[in-house]
Amino acid sequence: MKILVLNAGSSSQKSCLYELNGVLPDRPLQPLWSAQIDWTHQQGIAELKVKTAKGDRLEEEFASESREDAISRMLESLWKGRIQTINDLNEIDIVGHRVVHGGQDYQQSTLISPDVKKAIARLSVFAPVHNPVNLEGIEALEKILPNRSQVAVFDTAFHAQLPPAAFVYPGPYEWLENGIRRYGFHGISHQYCARRAADILGKDLADLRLISCHLGNGCSLAAIRGGWSVDTTMGFTPLEGLMMGSRSGSIDPGILIHLLKQSEFTAEKLDGILNRNSGLKGISGVSSDMRQIGDAIAQGNQRAQLALDIYIHRLRAGIGAMLASLGGLDALIFTAGVGENSAVVRAAACEPFGFIGLKLDGDKNQQSPIDQDIAAVDSAVRILVVHTQEDWEIARECWKLYH
Repeated sequence: MKILVLNAGSSSQKSCLYELNGVLPDRPLQPLWSAQIDWTHQQGIAELKVKTAKGDRLEEEFASESREDAISRMLESLWKGRIQTINDLNEIDIVGHRVVHGGQDYQQSTLISPDVKKAIARLSVFAPVHNPVNLEGIEALEKILPNRSQVAVFDTAFHAQLPPAAFVYPGPYEWLENGIRRYGFHGISHQYCARRAADILGKDLADLRLISCHLGNGCSLAAIRGGWSVDTTMGFTPLEGLMMGSRSGSIDPGILIHLLKQSEFTAEKLDGILNRNSGLKGISGVSSDMRQIGDAIAQGNQRAQLALDIYIHRLRAGIGAMLASLGGLDALIFTAGVGENSAVVRAAACEPFGFIGLKLDGDKNQQSPIDQDIAAVDSAVRILVVHTQEDWEIARECWKLYH
């Protein structure tokens, strides 16, 4: 079975092709072909990078008027040209899409139908940056590969078993009746990392209490028990929770009321401030990228240092909250761009939790560990760095629907 995975971002498009047979492997397979389109560097210009399992590579730029045209160009590299990987697009059996918001209706991976598409469009009001581009990818593939089954793998689904005390906001009860509740995000990543952690530890996932720290440009924590999320930091939207690259995370809602009472502020202006000009970027004035924050700190930039200090303070507070929801902890997981690559952030996050017997091995932490336990030998809690593989998790979900 050949499974094509599409993972759409607001200004990027990733795709992989996997080949799975009758038995689902425990470890991720290397994709036969993987590609990424980036629109961020030049207006109207798409940058395409493709590589294959054989080591062939392709890089090119082209004028891009629409996501559909760009996806079509990307897929051409899969079935024709010098890095051709398959003979015909019809060899693809199923297409899996990451869809950020599934709302209350879709709590597991689902075959895409006209009704599912309508729901994804309706839920765009909750995820305006992501759901519309997820839908564009689905509709593009309907034209490129008609009559092929497509599957929506929802980022919110892993959090479907949150207890009401965790997902209901303490506003008017009518909010809940109108769908205003905590949904949680990064679920595909948290789900993969929980399974991979159990594999690394040689334990049954159902028996583990885990805290998964997805620290990228967007950041969220998940408290995982019995293989499911029971608490998480992101909420109704991906804006709640931890301090992020350019998102504020949780702030006093009274600040928003205060600002809105000033005539120059509108909902759109606040959206721009909170989602694109806050977090590390807003405090440091340097960047939303933790690497550039580190460089600025090394040059004595005090605002960059403050940004890191706030980031760590809020990360520690979030871990503490997840710990309380679990009532104990078997392993703390770090994943995504910052989680996988910043030894400084990992060390600072772990430092105050010695009171639960958590001890980091400083040498292991400095050695760019991937899919490794970096806890000290005598630590009561394991500390794992896991390379998240959302595309593989999407492929697994597609495979499971047909077996």
